[in-house]
Amino acid sequence: MTVSEAVTWLEQEAHRIIVASKRTMNDGTSAFPPQVGIGYEAFWLRDYAYTLEGAVDAYSDKELTDACRLFVRSMDANGAGVDCVKFDGTPIYMPGYGSMGDHPVADGSQFTVNVAWHTWRKTKDRLLLEEIIEPLIKTMNAVPRTPDTGLVYIRPGDGKTWDRCPYGFSDTIRKEGDVLFCSLLYVQAEGQLAELLEALGRTEDAVKWKAESERVSGSIRSVFWDTDTGLFRAATHRCREHDIWGSAFAVYLGVADDAQAKRIAGYFKEHYAAIVQEGQIRHLPGGVYWEKGCEPDTYQNGGYWATPTGWFVYTLNLADPTLADKTVIDMVASFQKTGACEWIFGEKRVLPNYLASAALPLAGIRAMLKNREQ
Repeated sequence: MTVSEAVTWLEQEAHRIIVASKRTMNDGTSAFPPQVGIGYEAFWLRDYAYTLEGAVDAYSDKELTDACRLFVRSMDANGAGVDCVKFDGTPIYMPGYGSMGDHPVADGSQFTVNVAWHTWRKTKDRLLLEEIIEPLIKTMNAVPRTPDTGLVYIRPGDGKTWDRCPYGFSDTIRKEGDVLFCSLLYVQAEGQLAELLEALGRTEDAVKWKAESERVSGSIRSVFWDTDTGLFRAATHRCREHDIWGSAFAVYLGVADDAQAKRIAGYFKEHYAAIVQEGQIRHLPGGVYWEKGCEPDTYQNGGYWATPTGWFVYTLNLADPTLADKTVIDMVASFQKTGACEWIFGEKRVLPNYLASAALPLAGIRAMLKNREQ
């Protein structure tokens, strides 16, 4: 299999399982839960956003605009974005159907903007954009942040209380203090919000959001970077472990500077065998587990996921293009054998036909291939 053949197959598979996942909510809105079949019984915001990243063409314009309106109107009174929306329309702000954390998850607002941005890029629906732009500004202002750095912040607890969950693909991990991944998502959403404002002719507002994006990017580079290891740390207070996913995403977004990107790519190459299984990626360096999280060698604490593979190969390509290609081919070969699973570990396979695993890597892989053409 070549990389081109792998991408073609992955595009077809992502489209197939997105269509197969479709459910109809009580109000008639088409919902696309994280996997095909019965299991995740709600419409998850971030998983849906990730399918748009890699496979937006799988959706009709009506499906896109209906889903966008759903997530925008589901924000809470303060503007916080959801974790998911039940099929009866009930918004859920904390993971675990509202059971995890005392306040809304720290990535809901960012993914709400992300969904709106992808919807606008595909549909160019100006009336929709005019309708949702003020709620999008409100939701970004609702994200808890440290004033002097602009970084997304989760208040440290006393061991009994839990302020809020971080990024949803690590929502069982008790990160506290300034948090890397949600801050990266904030930078991404700031740029996307600026583009939406520009589309409406609100240039001055767009400039302000771009400037804030640059400020937060600078804070990320200085606050989380570990020069000794050559990776970014996940948080500043609790769960300060080195973040493989976050480091790759920082390179993909262009937040990491050139020297940091090269260090991260070199780390990925040198430690490849410890962080990759069948083209799927651990959250943390080999043998490392979160300070406070779920059981080791399961789920978000040692499992291998395809979700970040696109960012990973985009970064690894800086150090070893051949190994990056192998990673893509190995991932697709794994999917062809046992399905696009939520996560794997050894012989364990969990939740095949998982939408984000098939769709999201496409964005990073395409970006990697485009870089090679330049």
